Amino acid sequence: MSNSQPYIVGLVMYPGMTALDIVGPQTVFSSLPDVKIHRIWKAIEPIQTDDGMTIVPDTTFADCPRLDVICIGGGLGQMAVEDDPEVLEFLGRQGSTAKFVTSVCGGSVFLAKAGLLQGYRAATHWAMRSELAKLGVEVGTERVTIDRNRMSGGGVTAGIDFGLAIAEKLRGEEAAKLAQLMMEYDPAPPFDAGSPEKAGPELVQKAMSFAAQNLGLAV
Repeated sequence: MSNSQPYIVGLVMYPGMTALDIVGPQTVFSSLPDVKIHRIWKAIEPIQTDDGMTIVPDTTFADCPRLDVICIGGGLGQMAVEDDPEVLEFLGRQGSTAKFVTSVCGGSVFLAKAGLLQGYRAATHWAMRSELAKLGVEVGTERVTIDRNRMSGGGVTAGIDFGLAIAEKLRGEEAAKLAQLMMEYDPAPPFDAGSPEKAGPELVQKAMSFAAQNLGLAV
């Protein structure tokens, strides 16, 4: 039997974020019973994601209740936001009391800069592993890295795996499996190029050049 305790989940949004980093986990969380989701930013105003989609948060930093789960994703626009004192203060304050402090993709960089990953292991997008390491974080290369109450997904699509892992923690294995089935999450990609180990050096170099241009990362 799953735990019926209600949970409050906060998904932190910002201009230039990658939509799937948050939409993937939200799709999982929205299928769970007794879970209230807050989509959070400084103001309730439209946000444009890095692929041009527009989303609208429903909760501000000021109005956000105490969260059980806090999650932030990455994005091509994250460098313009990841040192924002309002963002880091909010993450630090909520993260100090949340049951689970979590991220997807480059979101772990935010957590590290907010002081929430000292002494913890965390995952990030493969192209940002060196950046996360520079912040003193032990970098996990798993698709989902769990270190006590810090849970982090790798790049973008790993947010779905991450969401299912959190779902199991909150509502048990059966609820997580049901969410997976309802999503028909049974990946069978047409190409075996979803990691640097599989993609080969030429494709990895092209991807890193893109990352350097868009994220300011060293090639």
